[in-house]
Amino acid sequence: MKKFQSGKILAISFGHLFHDVYSSFLAPMIPLLVGKLGFSLPLAGMLDVIKNSPSLFNPFLGLLVDQISVKYFVIFAPGITAVIMSLIGIAPSYTVLAIMVFVMGISSTLFHIPSPVLIKNLSANKTGRGMSYYMLGGELSRTLGPLIITGAVTIWGIEGTWRLIPFGLAASFVLYVKLKDFVVDKDAVQKQIRVRTSTAIKELIPLLTLLGGFLFFRTAINVAVTFYLPVYLVDQGKTIISASFSLAVLQFSGAVGTLFAGPVSDKIGKKKTLLIASLACPLLMWLLIVADDKFIIPILAVLGFFLFSSGPVILALIQDFNSHIPAFANGMYMTSSFIIRSFIILLVGYYIEKIGYDLTYKIAAILAFGSIPFIIFIPIKKQSFQLKNKNPLLPIDKNSP
Repeated sequence: MKKFQSGKILAISFGHLFHDVYSSFLAPMIPLLVGKLGFSLPLAGMLDVIKNSPSLFNPFLGLLVDQISVKYFVIFAPGITAVIMSLIGIAPSYTVLAIMVFVMGISSTLFHIPSPVLIKNLSANKTGRGMSYYMLGGELSRTLGPLIITGAVTIWGIEGTWRLIPFGLAASFVLYVKLKDFVVDKDAVQKQIRVRTSTAIKELIPLLTLLGGFLFFRTAINVAVTFYLPVYLVDQGKTIISASFSLAVLQFSGAVGTLFAGPVSDKIGKKKTLLIASLACPLLMWLLIVADDKFIIPILAVLGFFLFSSGPVILALIQDFNSHIPAFANGMYMTSSFIIRSFIILLVGYYIEKIGYDLTYKIAAILAFGSIPFIIFIPIKKQSFQLKNKNPLLPIDKNSP
């Protein structure tokens, strides 16, 4: 009987932490890069689009990942991302900087597509717990990354951040040591892909459509309290330091939420966990708008817990769906998430300028209730493929009957 392999799972979470710490360097570096290279703020915003644009190819990369040994993408990506992002301070021009950011985006995609597949394989029947450990690393990185790069620039200057490279390379080395013995039956994978890809895609469509609807109605709250939170709080009369601290509280509580949500979903069910979070988030969002200033930090702490708790649960849903192309499924979800977020973030910004923060945030809170019907109809698991090795990405147990 397969066991929950905590050592390998924690190693991947560790790699996730280090990878996303480096990938989060861009935003804090933008003011310095603008001052050095002299590009405009619209071009600065375009860097974020360039960084995330490889997400559009996630489904195709997912099909590729489903046919080869996925562990090497996970092993090498943190080192590659660390090298690139530690060197952006010495980029001689905007063009070179854009190319570097694009390559980092590819590296990030190659890490995030297969890593949930590995977590699923290593989690036995505790996928929710495994995804929580995995997501914990990513959520903590959003708090640590800006602090690390800001400290590095303060000590070494914008062109001295190359000194951070060894830590990313060390993360890749640790992943290699922990995963080098992990074996995937490649021949079985390729055989299943050739025979069943079209059928598996058809069976994934209802799940991905419902998750897309869920994301559409929930994303407005997400971008309102992450991307727009600092400017919202400054508009309310808070200082930059206070706004940054508030965002850190939100992200840290989100990390705690991802840690607990997976194990809870394994016990009470993934749909129940998503329903609880989907009811709590809009109510807490409304409280954030109408509450006194002294309650903002506690409300953000609770809101972050529920807002980010859905992440590992959704990943577990996708990986538990019993598709024979799990990386493709994950890639499709990440692509739809990128497209929806890109649209919503522009829409929220437009309405903030037109009708103000408070009314826009209230509309976002009300719309978030629209995610609930999609949760109700989400299919939990498909069992249409009656195969001896139900997930071909799982190592074959020769002792199984």
